[in-house]
Amino acid sequence: MKRALFVGTGAYLPERVMTNDELAALVDTSDEWIVERTGIRRRHIAADGETTSDLAYAAARDALANAGVAVGELDLIVLATATPDETFPATATAVQARLGAPGIAAFDVQAVCTGFIYALAVADNFIRAGQASTVLVIGAETFSRILDWEDRTTCVLFGDGAGAVVLRAEADPDNDRGILSTHLHADGRQHDMLYVDGGPSSTRSTGYLRMRGREVFRHAVVNLSQVVHEALDANGLSADAVDWLVPHQANKRIIDFTAKKLGLPAEKIVLTVEEHGNTSAASVPLALNDAVRDGRIRQGDLVLMEAMGGGFTWGAALARW
Repeated sequence: MKRALFVGTGAYLPERVMTNDELAALVDTSDEWIVERTGIRRRHIAADGETTSDLAYAAARDALANAGVAVGELDLIVLATATPDETFPATATAVQARLGAPGIAAFDVQAVCTGFIYALAVADNFIRAGQASTVLVIGAETFSRILDWEDRTTCVLFGDGAGAVVLRAEADPDNDRGILSTHLHADGRQHDMLYVDGGPSSTRSTGYLRMRGREVFRHAVVNLSQVVHEALDANGLSADAVDWLVPHQANKRIIDFTAKKLGLPAEKIVLTVEEHGNTSAASVPLALNDAVRDGRIRQGDLVLMEAMGGGFTWGAALARW
């Protein structure tokens, strides 16, 4: 059976940076309050007229260049986003058109903050089934467009950005590199914990993000720990074998609590939340790109990715780099 091998990563962050002090001028908060509770100091905000597909396209170009893969080699584009350019068509098709890759399959996956893990699982299964050999997977968001900038409990948490990876089929049975397994879950009963109060089928407005922070925190620590153990158990591995944990960058306290439950030391955790905030489906590929580009993640390393988002959705992917 073929395995999906990571051959390139890419990223894009909007030019504008919003600090905690700027937010303190908008709502009743402070740099100290935000850092203590979330670990976030800055986040990037898309410019007026800058769309999710703009961010996704830039990250895609970066990933393809890093991989040394030509657009014409792609068989599939999977884009994870909860903030598409339009209700339809899929934002992935806008990226496809700009890349100049007509005819190949291109579609969006919507699992909020778990979106990239879901998209990675879809791409991995296409490769395992022999239906694709080279796949571009993107996570891209413009969450600033769905924030209530008067709600200090949510507007301080999120930012905009995009990350991407290029996967290629590996058929060498002696090569254990690539995605080892993916694990996906959802529980629609938890809708009211984290959602957007609008949409084309229910209201005439896009709506704003709403969240019950304490409940989300509690579920996140339990669900993420469970799915990480599921991934390790499926491959007969212990947490000690993990070289790098690349978690969804929602909140440093969630990441710290999850790592503690797993017994993973801080030096094995990839953290970008301080600089990026929560970029939803973009957070895992953005963090992954940082750790690959700066040389922390090296060939042969065991990399564990996990995320949880509204829905609830949650999932993990285990890969040998």
